Amino acid sequence: MRAPTTPAASRAIQLFDGAPLGDWFHVRARWWTAPLPAVERQVPVTGRVLEVGCGHGLLSLYLALTAPGRQVEGVDIDAHKIELALAAADRLDPDEARVQFAAVPAGQLPDGPFDAIVINDVLYLMAADDRRAVLDACVARLAPDGVLVVKELDVTPRWKHLVGHVQELVATRVLRYTQGDQVEIAPMREFVDHLRGAGLVVDEARVDRGYLHPHAQLVARRPPRP
Repeated sequence: MRAPTTPAASRAIQLFDGAPLGDWFHVRARWWTAPLPAVERQVPVTGRVLEVGCGHGLLSLYLALTAPGRQVEGVDIDAHKIELALAAADRLDPDEARVQFAAVPAGQLPDGPFDAIVINDVLYLMAADDRRAVLDACVARLAPDGVLVVKELDVTPRWKHLVGHVQELVATRVLRYTQGDQVEIAPMREFVDHLRGAGLVVDEARVDRGYLHPHAQLVARRPPRP
């Protein structure tokens, strides 16, 4: 498990000290088990940033605290988690970070354009058609030079895939920490191919070294202008 390694990470986690115990633990577990710094490194340090499916808001807060030039907006369908994200944001000092949160109906996103859109461990909770629809909606909201960063669990190596799949089944169906219609971990190649088909230039990488889960990440941009 990974401990916070930067002041921004420590501060983002500290903002949840007033949360209920289960949510307090969940936030810390997210940091320990997910490569959030790898996601942050792909996000521009200035501009308007949207996180789709922000949950408790840990990543959104981390993005905003790491680079004050970012104006971060986190949205999620889980109203309870958004309440906790708003409470955490209220604990920020004046001018410490620019971040806001909102609960949205499934399938709805704020209007763009955004300089960066982040999806972190969300698409596995959707059916295939819904996954594609969300990706298309994100592409439509990107600024001309914007970037789409998607971090999801992959299907390889097999043993890591099994660990991740079991954990998410427990989170969605037993503990009810996570809302979603299903648990369907799709290969990262599915998202890469879909975005390339939409005309974007896509780079993909493994970001699971040292983690129990098969984390993979893609970064998609519009092709350079002629």
